[in-house]
Amino acid sequence: MSLKLPRIIGHRGAAGYAPENTIESIHTAADMGIEWVELDVKLTKDEVPIIFHDDTLERTTNGSGLVSQTLYEDIKELDCGSWYGESFIGVNIPTLEEVIDILIDRDLGLNLEIKPCKGREKETAEIALDLLSTIWDDHNRLLISSFDHVSLESACDIANDWHRGLLLPEEWPENWQELTKYLQVSTINVNASSITRKQVEDVMDMEKPLLAYTVNDPQQARTLQSWGVDGFFSDTPDLIKEVIISVH
Repeated sequence: MSLKLPRIIGHRGAAGYAPENTIESIHTAADMGIEWVELDVKLTKDEVPIIFHDDTLERTTNGSGLVSQTLYEDIKELDCGSWYGESFIGVNIPTLEEVIDILIDRDLGLNLEIKPCKGREKETAEIALDLLSTIWDDHNRLLISSFDHVSLESACDIANDWHRGLLLPEEWPENWQELTKYLQVSTINVNASSITRKQVEDVMDMEKPLLAYTVNDPQQARTLQSWGVDGFFSDTPDLIKEVIISVH
């Protein structure tokens, strides 16, 4: 089963143009002709999988406190758009279930990043993937990724036939190659701002697609592509798409 990865994946939807990880951001990416989006999933206190990045609510909502300590009924009342701009006042945090419906309707592929709150690495993966398995059947257009090895291990156990991506931070763990094999990942996703040409070559030796996050500078995209990077996560996917397509 081959993964049908595009060159460009919209980061948290199209976070350069709409509030990240929202339905509005997903529609924005789709309207630009972007084929895939990357979204973050974590659990509320009562274990509802929601599309949200941070452990705390302050940065992108009018709420406060830990996501893991907040019930979904309170989360759904929050505004997560006004921080971004007046035209997005009243935008809500979506559930995973809500966004899957939108993705299927808009014919979008998905890179779902498991973003667990501390101590919920296993259950976040289990609950999110259990829900996904009841709705999503296009295995070629789904990539489950995480920085967290426990979450990826759970993904291996629950849905071994789904593609997985290992997210590497700026400082790569020494055993990243062993992890790649152990977790049977399909892609390696790296930080564009710190990746070196040597590291790109090391990944190419593993014969896995290499995806770089988060690339908003067209010149950086060009350079990384010339090194051998296969794809890019971008807040401004339309701008990156222009330069990448012109190279091919």
